[in-house]
Amino acid sequence: MSSLFACILLEHDLRIVLVAAFLCGVGAWVTARLFRRAMQTNGSQRIGWYVLTALATGVAIWCTHFIAMMGFRSGAVVTFDPFLTLLSLFICIVGSVLGFIAAGSKAIRWPSVVGGGLLGFSIAAMHYVGMMAFHVQGQVHWDLLYVVESGILGPVLAMAALYMALKGTARGTNAMAALFAAAILSVHFLGMTALHVVSGGESVVSVHSEALRTMTMAVIGMSLIILVMGMVSYLIDDSTRAETVERLRRMALNDALTGLPNRAHFNDRLDFEIALAAQRGGRLALIGIDLDRFKDINDLRGHSVGDEVLRVLGQRMKAMQQVEQGRFIARTGGDEFTALYRIGISGDVTGFVSRIEQALSDPIAFENLEITPGGSLGVAIFPDDAVDRENLVNCADLAMYRAKSNPLQRICFYEAGMDERIRERRALAADLRDAISHNQLTLHYQVQTIVSTGRIRGYEALLRWNHPKLGQIPPSEFIPLAEESGLILSIGEWVLYTACREAVTWEPPYTIAVNLSAVQFINADLPEIVRKVLAETGLAPERLELELTESTIFADRERSLDLLRQIRALKVSIALDDFGTGYSSLDTLRSFTFDRIKIDRSFFSASEATTQTTAIIRAVLALGKSFGIPVMAEGIETYDQLSMLNVEGCEEAQGFLLGHPVTVDDIIRKGQIARLNGGPDGAGAVDMRRAESGA
Repeated sequence: MSSLFACILLEHDLRIVLVAAFLCGVGAWVTARLFRRAMQTNGSQRIGWYVLTALATGVAIWCTHFIAMMGFRSGAVVTFDPFLTLLSLFICIVGSVLGFIAAGSKAIRWPSVVGGGLLGFSIAAMHYVGMMAFHVQGQVHWDLLYVVESGILGPVLAMAALYMALKGTARGTNAMAALFAAAILSVHFLGMTALHVVSGGESVVSVHSEALRTMTMAVIGMSLIILVMGMVSYLIDDSTRAETVERLRRMALNDALTGLPNRAHFNDRLDFEIALAAQRGGRLALIGIDLDRFKDINDLRGHSVGDEVLRVLGQRMKAMQQVEQGRFIARTGGDEFTALYRIGISGDVTGFVSRIEQALSDPIAFENLEITPGGSLGVAIFPDDAVDRENLVNCADLAMYRAKSNPLQRICFYEAGMDERIRERRALAADLRDAISHNQLTLHYQVQTIVSTGRIRGYEALLRWNHPKLGQIPPSEFIPLAEESGLILSIGEWVLYTACREAVTWEPPYTIAVNLSAVQFINADLPEIVRKVLAETGLAPERLELELTESTIFADRERSLDLLRQIRALKVSIALDDFGTGYSSLDTLRSFTFDRIKIDRSFFSASEATTQTTAIIRAVLALGKSFGIPVMAEGIETYDQLSMLNVEGCEEAQGFLLGHPVTVDDIIRKGQIARLNGGPDGAGAVDMRRAESGA
């Protein structure tokens, strides 16, 4: 150890040694950061960073060696072999590339050991090839012990440096820089300690001659240029990466169209505001906002107009947003926004909500159009209405839905009693989604008879839902839920499949009537569905009758009439249900020739009380005869009603007097029908899940 210190202190110019050590430290620091960046990339980009790191590493090793050599006092004439000098630089650069590639390889079991070994070996190889380029006029002797020590210590320190670097932490990067600098300096100065020069007796040329001084400055300049280039490349890339990360962060947390925070950003902010309000004992308002008629804007004006509406509304809401003062507005859905408001800091929440409503109601000019979207707002208060995020959002949603259902009250505050019914409906709608797959839906069948003879004409399929907890849910309650949620499409298709699958097994082959929802009629590819059902169940089309109301046709008259004609082409019968309660009964009959008219039950419930309703019934029966359309009376519950129908010449009737809706097994037990081929569970049966998949 004393020989090492003596070599450094007595045989070197300390000023130049310090310059070499400084450049070594800078080079090691740059190398560590470039290597960390290389490990954060993949593919060809990583190879590029490995090469850049190796250039910085090679220059750091090479310059440390030759600058320190300039400070070595050999006591003899010194020259350098240019070929070996350049070869030493090539060796350390290539060795560094191989070492870094090995260190970053997942295929190598001990990457830091293999990579550090290659890197340490390249440091030692560079040093001793460089010493071969160092020519003196005299005799050179080597102390093999120090040579071996330098050949061992360098790789060990390089292994430790890469081991720390592979941790991927800032501390590991700094440790790599220190250990790597130690590896370079230890190899060099142990190697120099091993060197002994005996002068040949010629006149000594000072190491600090003008030529060597110029060479020293050139080496220092070159090393600084290359190291600075490497560092600048790292800083530019790091800055670009930081900008990219920030841009991606903004994209991840903000809505691209409006510039407002998105749902993820809103959820984080809501958690923060709830925690802050709880800590301070404050109150927080959450405002759910839903645009009115936005779908109509998209459908009628196009999505570009819809986007412009959202963009303008986003600008208006951003103008009201003051995050630090507790005003925060986000776009949380297609046409949904949500706002937060700290009560007690910014003033009354009513004023803030009113400004939002005004921003939604002010006209928006777009080209030659003026659009007034409007919106419904629901407000829930923390901790008055809820004490956690999920329930607070749910309360605001319930209040918003209440506002949406009341055109005269666009802002509603959560009220537990009034909104409980909405909560129950939403829970019931969620249960309805699983009703088919859990076999909770069944079909009951109500008989339809010929009035004059009492003979059975057919049956109408009526949907029933047996809820596992609530029992039988009335159709008047769950059918509107199915229509609102869109579930009526899959449920209606299941009803059609199941009814046809059942009816095809009946003997006698009675007709089967199935009701169609307005939503199902408008949104589904109904003719194709009917065709597939008939083909797969094998039911004769003449036995199927589809029932729809006048309001269904009125919703989209031209399209509805076209669909009716397509269904009629399949030879399926079509009945006009609830006749007399629609918008224009006579015009409906004129536009399309129905196979049957069904008089609404409301007329018969009042027929015994007034002569006016009796006259209306007679008029409808006469109308049916004049059009040549059979008329069926619904809701027949008394013999007087049935007698009146018989007298007036009504062909068909349906109601509790004639038969309650019952299961098909009950009908079989009564002997009204028998099953062929083992029933619907036999050959040709269609699984319940068939309708769910829409296949």
